[in-house]
Amino acid sequence: MKKLAALIAVLVVGTFTFILACQPKAAVNAETATAAAAEPEPTPPAVTNNEPITIAAVGDIMMGSPFPNDSRMPPNDGADLFKEVTPILSAADIAFGNLEGPIIDNGVSAKCPPRSTRCFAFRMPTRYGKYLKDAGFDVMSVANNHAGDFGEAGRASTQKVLTEQGIKYAGSLQPAAVTAFLDVKGKKVGFIAFGHNNGMPSINDLDNARKLVADLKKRSNIVIVSFHGGGEGTDRQHVPNGTEIFLGENRGNLRAFTHTVVDAGADIVLGHGPHVMRGMELYKDRLIVYSMGNFCTYGWFGLAAETALGKIVEAKIAADGKFISGKINATKQEGRGGPLLDSAGTAIRVVRNLSTADFGANAPKIADDGTFTKE
Repeated sequence: MKKLAALIAVLVVGTFTFILACQPKAAVNAETATAAAAEPEPTPPAVTNNEPITIAAVGDIMMGSPFPNDSRMPPNDGADLFKEVTPILSAADIAFGNLEGPIIDNGVSAKCPPRSTRCFAFRMPTRYGKYLKDAGFDVMSVANNHAGDFGEAGRASTQKVLTEQGIKYAGSLQPAAVTAFLDVKGKKVGFIAFGHNNGMPSINDLDNARKLVADLKKRSNIVIVSFHGGGEGTDRQHVPNGTEIFLGENRGNLRAFTHTVVDAGADIVLGHGPHVMRGMELYKDRLIVYSMGNFCTYGWFGLAAETALGKIVEAKIAADGKFISGKINATKQEGRGGPLLDSAGTAIRVVRNLSTADFGANAPKIADDGTFTKE
């Protein structure tokens, strides 16, 4: 009797399974797949204005950190930090900078071990966010080795402050912060930032970088790529052929990275990270700036000789993304920091020499007044 019952059960289960298998599940999946396949590829919006756009770009910005103590904060609570350079930044269609640290009012960083002498953690007061807006900044990179100094709380606070100030940002793996978009003169400008640390798109994953930039290009008329990479210090002013290792970290093969993203659709590539300036290259009619140096790094940075020099790179980009012309505005920092225009133009000569040495015929032609062109 039990054997008969078992046989009946098997027949029932088998019949039920057969009935399920005959349901139109495959047809539904096929319809879904067909619908997905039929979805058109994203395309950039139509350009409604063929005027070129101007970009003003600077390197590292850390406006002052009360951590580990408040003994090195700027005078007048930082209100005058960008006073001398604001006219240049605010005149550009897009002003860009690398935000070297989170904007958050409290917390203790777990980054640096006790008694460390080569580890620094920064946090800028949230009230300083308005200084970035007042200076004219439109978009910031949050992809660098100080972005995570105060963990996820620091990242979240930074994004909140920048959003409140109407400043776009990119450089996180969070879906909303991988890329940013700006509407400029009838063009959609896409922005993406890379770095060499966890929690951000990586300069060391060229396949993924290629994909991210190619996807962004499908949705943008012009693409700006920022990267934080390379060794640090006065002995790291040249761009080597090959991978850079610094303090045991892979800081990227920057020539390979920059060419990869231009091949994928980047129209201008802006570098920072070495805390010194590096040369510039023209590749496929696109401008690559390998490092813009320290721009506004108040209080906790050693500023002397090359590390005290910086620049505001103005670049004019055609509607199709090609480089037209540019200008280096030489800057310097004195004392504890803050950008000043350098009438001596020291940065111009430094960048010209580095560009020629590293890139030869592919270096832009830089005049004594800082203007530069392809020919």
